[in-house]
Amino acid sequence: MSAPSKSRWANEDPEEEAAIAQRKREKEEKKRAKAEKQRQLEEKQQQQQQSKAAEDGTRPTKRRRLSNDDATAADKQELVVERKKLLRFPAPEWAPCRHVDNYERLNHIEEGSYGLVSRAKDLATGEIVALKKLKIDNAPDGFPVTGLREIQTLQRARHQNIVYLREIVMGNSMNDVYLVMDFLEHDLKTLLDDMQEPFLPSEIKTLLQQILSATEFLHSHWILHRDLKTSNLLLNNRGEIKIADFGMARYYGDPLPTQLTQLVVTLWYRSPELLLGAEKYGAEIDMWSIGCIFGELLKKEPLFQGRNEVDQLSKIFAITGPPTQQVWPTFRSLPNAKSLRLPASSTSSTTSSSTKNPPLLPRSNFPYLTNAGLHLLSLLLALNPASRPTAAECLEHPYFREDPRPKAKEMFPTFPSKAGQERRRRRATPEAPKHGEEAPKLDFANVFGGGAGAGAGGETGAGFTLRLG
Repeated sequence: MSAPSKSRWANEDPEEEAAIAQRKREKEEKKRAKAEKQRQLEEKQQQQQQSKAAEDGTRPTKRRRLSNDDATAADKQELVVERKKLLRFPAPEWAPCRHVDNYERLNHIEEGSYGLVSRAKDLATGEIVALKKLKIDNAPDGFPVTGLREIQTLQRARHQNIVYLREIVMGNSMNDVYLVMDFLEHDLKTLLDDMQEPFLPSEIKTLLQQILSATEFLHSHWILHRDLKTSNLLLNNRGEIKIADFGMARYYGDPLPTQLTQLVVTLWYRSPELLLGAEKYGAEIDMWSIGCIFGELLKKEPLFQGRNEVDQLSKIFAITGPPTQQVWPTFRSLPNAKSLRLPASSTSSTTSSSTKNPPLLPRSNFPYLTNAGLHLLSLLLALNPASRPTAAECLEHPYFREDPRPKAKEMFPTFPSKAGQERRRRRATPEAPKHGEEAPKLDFANVFGGGAGAGAGGETGAGFTLRLG
């Protein structure tokens, strides 16, 4: 069989074949040089990582193998652990939220109904902040609705007298959610407990103005706080007060929503219509709470310290007097008021007061308050919610224009901060209602008949009698 003939396109020139072979060798040499350069670059990066890890005192990252065929079982296990660590997304470029390790916790401040608050330091800037861990472990729906409401309202409620939400950070699991807010040195409740003397009248006006300004902002944006009290008012050493703790807050509208949580507001600051079982309410419940705060600033202790809902009503009526048809025409329509029978002298007596002009509170309870101040306090603590003024109307009240005028914030006194040094020691005070709790059905027979400080004959400290129908 004859040998195959060469293609006519074949090159038989030996010089040209040598040139082709030379080009192949040069190409292979370039590939080897490029691979060597890449290897040197990887070794340099590994050395930099090891030196950085040595400075930080942490273990250097192991080089990833190009193939798992030659890796040992230990190497494979370490790769699995490394991949699990990546799923935590600790760095800001990996997830929308930063990791809580960006903050150093300094000391515990307090534990509330919906979170645990600590003082912390931002490791990047050195700023001191308040770190609130939301209570999620026992939430039946996964993420608590109170936490969602607090985040939503704080993100939109940007006001100089409302605590500022800086960011939301995460821990190592979805149950570790933290709110990072501005740190203020005091809460008003602890400060009042520790003060030897109450605030001066000019200082009370400054504080009350700021509280009303923040409340007016919330109500103008259709937000109900629903838990205003002195322990939720934070004060810094520059005379600035800020509303905090929006776990009970929610949006409302006009007309009012038909399905509102009935059990809201801490007991000592809860309005009478809520105590009597009102199912629809509006901004008036916040205004009643502000009236309680106003009285607490004057007396340096809460005005109405009831042991339960009915005892709370008894203490309120002892100062305001019992409700009448002239003062509060609709109170009989409330669920818990249907079984309440007031003395005939109270229901049939005629008085000059009306829904627009509620009666003044007794002067003996507030001897150092001016007439204008007593008028404002009486409006805020009106039994009839329709008689209470709005926050904007309160800011225009003559009380703030008479002498002494509100003290400038720059002239406000400073106090040592317990929150910045040690755990707060506080008197036992009632907590805010838990979300989802049902409002209790009040039994007036047990309390007004002698169970809440009443005498055997049913008389209370207010000098009137409450009987069941």
